[in-house]
Amino acid sequence: MEKIILLTGFEPFNQEKINPSWEAVRALQGWREGDFVVHARQLPCVFGSSARLLHHAIEELQPSIVIGVGQAGGRVDMSVERIAINIDDAPIADNKKRQIVDQPIVKDGPAAYFSTLPIKAIVHAIREAGLPSSVSHTAGTYVCNHVFYSLMHQAHEWGTTMRAGFIHIPYLPQQAAAHPGAASMKLDDMIEGLRIAVRTTLAYDVDMREAGGVTH
Repeated sequence: MEKIILLTGFEPFNQEKINPSWEAVRALQGWREGDFVVHARQLPCVFGSSARLLHHAIEELQPSIVIGVGQAGGRVDMSVERIAINIDDAPIADNKKRQIVDQPIVKDGPAAYFSTLPIKAIVHAIREAGLPSSVSHTAGTYVCNHVFYSLMHQAHEWGTTMRAGFIHIPYLPQQAAAHPGAASMKLDDMIEGLRIAVRTTLAYDVDMREAGGVTH
């Protein structure tokens, strides 16, 4: 039976005309390799409804792996997230003009969830392919973290074997051109990085042990 891999990306937000997370994810819609097939879904950059749409997609598809992808302008690499925290604290309004401050994502939920992806193996494999990547210890407190936490909470509540996590990616070059000094990455490299993340997740039941902490 074919394994289902669900990849999600976001619509543009904060006055951007494009979101690299959706551009990269949608390029992999229908990708088949070995015994799996990829389904891509776009999520709104909106608190609440983004998590609900993700929940419905998981119910519909019953995926083995879910990888959320989001734009993090200012980051220099593909940042594989380690932890999602139970707080919404938006630095800017979402696409419904709601700016949530200091509210839990799930009332009385755990303070945090760890990714169940082999995060260090993914980073290692992406670097081996000649692309920049690192383990990230914060997914922020905006809609990306909202989706990441909601995803992990759903997996926990269902007691499922579904593996899940989140990856942040930089601006595309055309976006960085409007943000002097900001890093960027080519779309083809982002797509290849996501291919590697999927293949690596399927290849590793247990993550590799490799230093991936930060000193700052």
